[in-house]
Amino acid sequence: MLTLWGNLESGNVYKVRLLWGWLGLPHRRIDVDQTRGEPATPAFRAVNPIGKVPAVRLEDGRVLGESGAILQFFANGTPYWPADPWAQAEVLRWMFFEQYSHEPAIAVNRYLRRFVDRRSAFDEERLARNHPRGEQALDVMEERLAGHDWLVGTAPTIADIALYAYTHVADEGGFALDGRPGIGRWLRRMEGLPGHFPMRQETALEVLGFAA
Repeated sequence: MLTLWGNLESGNVYKVRLLWGWLGLPHRRIDVDQTRGEPATPAFRAVNPIGKVPAVRLEDGRVLGESGAILQFFANGTPYWPADPWAQAEVLRWMFFEQYSHEPAIAVNRYLRRFVDRRSAFDEERLARNHPRGEQALDVMEERLAGHDWLVGTAPTIADIALYAYTHVADEGGFALDGRPGIGRWLRRMEGLPGHFPMRQETALEVLGFAA
């Protein structure tokens, strides 16, 4: 059985869980929580030396980290990874955008606002500095989604999963989605797809594990 290390609050972990939900892949999830410092423990670093979730162990024992790499690996050969090379490049373009322009502002501000009880002056400065960057990233998405159903082509891909994970909880980072109707319609389309489930919900495909 596939094994996934990660917790329910992580958007990066949710990306993998959501794709596996769409694909109907059963798996064992071992809870590893950033807020408890668990990715930095020797036990987890023996699994993934980078010390980040998610990490996935395949049935043959190989371990893969980084959410984007995991998404591409499991989407390959499915409708969520297009066959056309240009469309593949477009999917990757949006996924790189998510990692370098979207997540560093929206996910970081969500973490600071939701999970850090006593923020330092440096944290407050990061929140303020990140806010316009996150707004700009959402504006880029709105420009695309105002006239298109999906980020690439005419059907959902892993680009949509990659950006859905933190966009749908952007309000937890202080980013309002009001006034961005294209994003709103896209979120509803995502949530209407077969296999969709909320971020914090365990699924019938998931077995909770307790050991590495």
